[in-house]
Amino acid sequence: MKNYSIFFILFLGTIWGSNFIYMKMAAVYLDPMQVTFYRILFGLIPVLAFAIYKKALKFEHLRYSIHFFVMSLLAAVVYYYGFVKGSYLLLSGVAGALSASIPIFSFLLAAFFLKEEKITKNALLGLILGFFGVILISGIFSEDLQNLNLEGIVSIILGSLSVGASFIYAKKFLMPLKINSTALTTYQLSFALIIMIFLVDFDGINNIWQDTHTSLGMVFGLGIFGTGIAFIMYYFSIEKFGALLASSITYIPPIVALIIGYFIVGEELKLIDFFATGLIFLGVFLINKRKA
Repeated sequence: MKNYSIFFILFLGTIWGSNFIYMKMAAVYLDPMQVTFYRILFGLIPVLAFAIYKKALKFEHLRYSIHFFVMSLLAAVVYYYGFVKGSYLLLSGVAGALSASIPIFSFLLAAFFLKEEKITKNALLGLILGFFGVILISGIFSEDLQNLNLEGIVSIILGSLSVGASFIYAKKFLMPLKINSTALTTYQLSFALIIMIFLVDFDGINNIWQDTHTSLGMVFGLGIFGTGIAFIMYYFSIEKFGALLASSITYIPPIVALIIGYFIVGEELKLIDFFATGLIFLGVFLINKRKA
């Protein structure tokens, strides 16, 4: 069972880690808002189908629509848009490495808004190391500041902060409702799709279909597998292996993004990028230790 769980988590982490290159490819043909729309649309398909199969959707759940609406903004619209825009403006490996800050933002927000979360000595050290890693990989200390893409960095950080906030919101307002996780994901993506219909400029949205490789990557890599099936697998891993082991998935996508960017795509990543990613991982590790 242990070997099976490790393989499962590695596989899921690889799916999420490959999302960055798919987002970068799609953003060549579409604007970030259009890519976000497609990701939510194709991500919703397997989740909705699975929820219907499990008979998880209940009409009475609609009384909590305000919570689904907030979650759709935090864990889908803002999160995906920030990552798509950041992935387009930055090297995919750097964007993936910056995404490792999600658990750091999540813990920092939890310490402020959840009474049970306390900032211990280890956690404080982890926060400092993690944020220093983010600063390093952003390139602020680089001699070539003209090539510093601040907009891309801010976009990834905004996306990380948004999804980190979604964990806190879900724990405080949604977990007590005892609604099936598959249903919650379906409502979240459904509300997000409705929001995107009003926000997206559909002019030129079909441009992506002129490139088969990119369109397949967006539909299957980013949407169906990278969003929909990945969500199902993630909640399955929490149920079968426990939240602690499942949370280790957050370590894998940045590594995968760096590997794809450097070895497959040929991006010119620097040694400091890998060092900074290591600092972020160390920070997350210390935060998760929860010992004074």
